[in-house]
Amino acid sequence: MTTTSSTQRMRTGRITFFVSLAVFAQESTWNLYDAQVPPLLREHIGSAALVGLLMGMDNLLGIFIQPWMGNRSDNTRTSWGRRIPYLVVGMPLAALLFLTIPHVAASLPLLIVVMFSYALVANSFKPIAESLLPDFIPPQRRSRANAVVKIASSLTVMVAALISIFLIDDYPRLSFAIPAVLMVASMVVLAAKVRDNQSSAYQTALDEEREQQDMRVRDTVRDIVKDADRSRLLLIVSILLFGGAWAASRALMTPYGMEVLDMSRGEAGGLTLPSGVAFIVAAYPVARLAERFGRLRVMMVGMTVFAAGMVLGTVVQTPTGAVVGLCVAAAGASSFLVNAVVILWNLAPSDRVVGTYTGLYTVGWVSGGFLGPAAVGGMVDLTGWPLLLLDVAIVAMLAVLVVARVNALQRRFSSGRVL
Repeated sequence: MTTTSSTQRMRTGRITFFVSLAVFAQESTWNLYDAQVPPLLREHIGSAALVGLLMGMDNLLGIFIQPWMGNRSDNTRTSWGRRIPYLVVGMPLAALLFLTIPHVAASLPLLIVVMFSYALVANSFKPIAESLLPDFIPPQRRSRANAVVKIASSLTVMVAALISIFLIDDYPRLSFAIPAVLMVASMVVLAAKVRDNQSSAYQTALDEEREQQDMRVRDTVRDIVKDADRSRLLLIVSILLFGGAWAASRALMTPYGMEVLDMSRGEAGGLTLPSGVAFIVAAYPVARLAERFGRLRVMMVGMTVFAAGMVLGTVVQTPTGAVVGLCVAAAGASSFLVNAVVILWNLAPSDRVVGTYTGLYTVGWVSGGFLGPAAVGGMVDLTGWPLLLLDVAIVAMLAVLVVARVNALQRRFSSGRVL
């Protein structure tokens, strides 16, 4: 039994590393995109709301393509498994498109076309990479494994901030090349080392499909909407709301630093660097606390801390105050980013549909990414840039109220699920 347990831990650790590598590569491009594409847009556009809308509009593509691609991967059967083939094709193409962004920045129409093309490709394989984790990891250990994945993701915030500080002002094109190379390198490692046809979820899907037809996306959505237990539906709503708050705090932070704190573009792009450290410090302890005290409860506390960090940054309106507020907020946000998708996976009725559920999670997240920056940008147009962080806090507290409702429903409907 000890040998079996040790082998399982080694297998869990191995797949967690490879999923973390894939997510690290993806998020390296996304974080630099969020930090440095808004200034490129502001060279052509004056309205904060329109900049926020364009920064969110690329995610609109993900609302349609992510659940479909997640479902498509659920039903794919190859010698590489059901996820890896999509990553091998999608990651190099996304890297090439990302590399093109600074080369077309002088033309607004070309910049928008490349932004949307990159978003289309990158969003198409985002849920596929993340679905590798529940394919291999049992429900009771998913928070810990996902914490490691989110730590890898938070490191990319630091990478993007360091690129902004040291390279973006002098070498804008080279700055975009670094994450692109990381993405291609991680694809090579995944292709060489991972065969997800060996995962327990893949084998379960093979067993189940001998007796059942493939689940379509609309069947899964219909099941969620019609369920008397509204937990899954409300959880997706909370993902949208908190995703909107998070996206606004990222997409509009560089202009905020330039407009309110009188910082250069590079300095403002580095405001999020210390918050990446705060996230790393908080993520794994948050996962352990969630497994002990309940994921929903820990999520609510952390989301409230996120809002408090935004308020702190508003009250102390200096570069130091912004950095401290972002650090507090990032530590609190880790509770949501680590646990929300795990709860959704664990609410899935079968391992056959974890890819689809990952897609629905990302639909909620990118819907927030689409609506959040535009909504908060509109609030900024009305109230001014100095109240940006307070506007973000208001959206975050709406998400807290929705999660509180999910928690109440789970006390009524829960039947032994690992939440």
